[in-house]
Amino acid sequence: MNSQNTRHRGWLRSRNRLTLGLYTRDLMELKQISKRIVIAGTLLIWTIKLFIRPYYQFDQPLHFFLGIAPNFLGSFLLPFGACWFFSGRNHLLARLFRLEGTGDLRQFCLLGFGLLVVNEYLQLIPVFGRTFDYFDIVFSSIGLLLSYFVYGRLQEKVQLV
Repeated sequence: MNSQNTRHRGWLRSRNRLTLGLYTRDLMELKQISKRIVIAGTLLIWTIKLFIRPYYQFDQPLHFFLGIAPNFLGSFLLPFGACWFFSGRNHLLARLFRLEGTGDLRQFCLLGFGLLVVNEYLQLIPVFGRTFDYFDIVFSSIGLLLSYFVYGRLQEKVQLV
């Protein structure tokens, strides 16, 4: 009887280790995907802001889309950046921005929306030397909403595999 309980506990211990190993592997896979998306998106934003917009003039609607693209892309990258920088860590910011499920993702996106609105309205203060634009809020919101669905789907897919 005693050896049976010991064997049963050993099986549970190895099963938990296996489950933890799969979770760790899935988390690492999601972090690697997020890292690649954030790096590619950041390079695209820098290319638009530093090399395309200052040196080339485009007619509408391309001029408009190049104007809102950094806000759209930056907002889209927020959940992926949070996954890359904070997943698997245990410090205060990591616990605050943990994206372990749909509820955490929803809360993070709502916080991101609030911060992007505050950021845009702070541009009304002339000290910052930036311009306020309602389209920046609209397209940042669309980027954040799109990232909610894309990251949520990716999170489900990686955790189910």
